[in-house]
Amino acid sequence: MAGDRTPNSALADVIAESGATYYALAREIRSVSAEAGQRLSTGPSAVAYWVAGGTPSGQTPFYIAEALTRRTKRRVTVAEIGLGCEAGGVMEADPLAVIADLGRSVMQRRRDFLGAAFTAAAVGLPLAYDHEAVAATLKGAETGGNIGPAEVTTVRQLTETFRSVDERMGGGHGLTTVTAYLTDTVAPMLTARFPSATVRSEAFGAAAQLACLAGWKHHDLGREGAAQRYYLLGYQLACEADPNGHAAWMMRALTHQALDLGHPGSCPELAEAALHRAAGKVDRQTEALLLVTCARAYGAGGQGAKAARALLAAEDAVMDTREAVPDYAAASGPVAATVASHMGKTLTAMKDHTAAERHYRRALAGRTPGTYQLKHGLTMANLGRSVAGQHRHEEAVGLWARSLDFMGGVVSDRNRQAVREIQAAASRYRKRGVAGAASLNQRATELLKNQA
Repeated sequence: MAGDRTPNSALADVIAESGATYYALAREIRSVSAEAGQRLSTGPSAVAYWVAGGTPSGQTPFYIAEALTRRTKRRVTVAEIGLGCEAGGVMEADPLAVIADLGRSVMQRRRDFLGAAFTAAAVGLPLAYDHEAVAATLKGAETGGNIGPAEVTTVRQLTETFRSVDERMGGGHGLTTVTAYLTDTVAPMLTARFPSATVRSEAFGAAAQLACLAGWKHHDLGREGAAQRYYLLGYQLACEADPNGHAAWMMRALTHQALDLGHPGSCPELAEAALHRAAGKVDRQTEALLLVTCARAYGAGGQGAKAARALLAAEDAVMDTREAVPDYAAASGPVAATVASHMGKTLTAMKDHTAAERHYRRALAGRTPGTYQLKHGLTMANLGRSVAGQHRHEEAVGLWARSLDFMGGVVSDRNRQAVREIQAAASRYRKRGVAGAASLNQRATELLKNQA
């Protein structure tokens, strides 16, 4: 009975600390759940019900904790607010056990994992990560058979095959295959005896790249909590391979995910730490990719002067092609095009649409559409937004129409979001009588129906 419920004073105390009204908190909870791919209709009456002692269902306790984390600017757990206990740490001591746990969650299609929320407080976890303690654990686990360079090369080749297919088909294509390969084949390799420290590092590096790919696939599907867990796993594995360059690259992945989701809080610190860790220990093109990540983090955080300096430094660094780019950085495609694309995003955040347009065009020119279909379509859509920001509306309609040419048959939530944004813009333009807007709106609507 309702009268038998005990008020949840722990939840009430943290809500009071956050300063959020029930209405504002409900809105934040809906936002968190939407990032996890679940649409909730939470309203202020639901918050009042939970404070009065009611129990939220499913993943909602974790969404509440994350919403309060964002409001209080500190880590809030479900245990602290009296809604259960944590399901385990985000960065476990043994990454091999994490591979197994994550693999089971994906293969069994566990809702609690696939619908997990992105955790803003976890973005900065690499800054306090104890690599030495985990390294000792992993060294003690080396009891398997012998693994040599040939096996590591096979992992790299298959990872690149999966990645190239993703660019044409989207992250939703082959996710279970990638997960099973990482869990059943690659993870056992990491317990083997290696002929040298170099081969061991290469094996962990190959595993880190595969974990990063799994994270990217979940990110592309809009499963942001799952993506974050795989990115953090990739960071742990990368620390075993190369605690400087490769680990910095995984910090970059975590930063970009947070920026894409609109959570820049810990991003400047993490991006700066990645750049500091790698500077002088990687080639200049990889350094350019880390510099432009700093620029994006600064731009999103309103630090325009710092962003401008980082952009200039990235432009200078990307011109130095004397050294080879490592596999993990080369996987993102032509470096100059990737740097240009992120420069465009940085400048868009800074409302400099003219400069953003210039860099988006450079990014498009640097990538082959057939090879990088997914990136090409999304960059074309970004270019359309920068042109629209300059009030060249008919040209923007034409660019968006071209972007749709690359978006059919691609299993990607990022694609769907871009198409929805194009549909909304086309609807507004149609009402204003902009040429081509009606046709664009119809195409976007049909594409969304086909992707449902």
